[in-house]
Amino acid sequence: MTVVEHLAELRRRLFISLIAVALAAIVCFIFSNSIISFLVHYYKTATHGRQKQLVFTGPLDAFLVRLKVATYGGIVLAVPVWMWQLWRFVTPGLHQHEKRYAVPFIVSTVLLFALGGWVALLTLSKALEFLINVGGNSLHPLLAADKYLSLVGLMVLAFGLAFEFPVVLMFLLIARVLNTRQLRRWRRGAIVTIVVFAAVITPSQDPYSLFFMAVPMYVFYELCILIGRVLKR
Repeated sequence: MTVVEHLAELRRRLFISLIAVALAAIVCFIFSNSIISFLVHYYKTATHGRQKQLVFTGPLDAFLVRLKVATYGGIVLAVPVWMWQLWRFVTPGLHQHEKRYAVPFIVSTVLLFALGGWVALLTLSKALEFLINVGGNSLHPLLAADKYLSLVGLMVLAFGLAFEFPVVLMFLLIARVLNTRQLRRWRRGAIVTIVVFAAVITPSQDPYSLFFMAVPMYVFYELCILIGRVLKR
């Protein structure tokens, strides 16, 4: 395809992805109160039950919070669609035998994104506890719903995207852009890069989130080397 045709194809894929996110966001908006109640549980755990509610200060804030929850939820729920659109955009540049990886690609990206989101929620209480207590006893927590739920949404997205790391590596190995010999040689640099990446991308900037993101990413790195050697890449 020409450059113009590629751009037209990209626009079409982006449009389909945005429609999927919008429809998923509508569903999440309907259930947004239940989602907020679920997420507040982690705040209660972090404060050991001392704080049971989030606050808002403006008359429109409660509605805007529901919109924000719906937006983050729509992005997460639409992961299978926009990952499929990404794959369909990339496949014209692949060989026929490489296109058979479509289903494993979609399944693995969805499962890894879900795993990343689960790990984010798993570490959320500890991360919040660290952030709340780091100021000492002189500061009393009274979190605004908007800022708290933004942090949670960004953490889920950050972990979900970070856990797509092995999919990217395997794609590069299958496409022969990289090989396992190079990955083995770059181990030390990979460790440093992963730690720096985790430190930058985690919105909470706490040590718990950094650890629970960096360690799985390096484990994925080593697994990709093993799988790549099995595939003789």
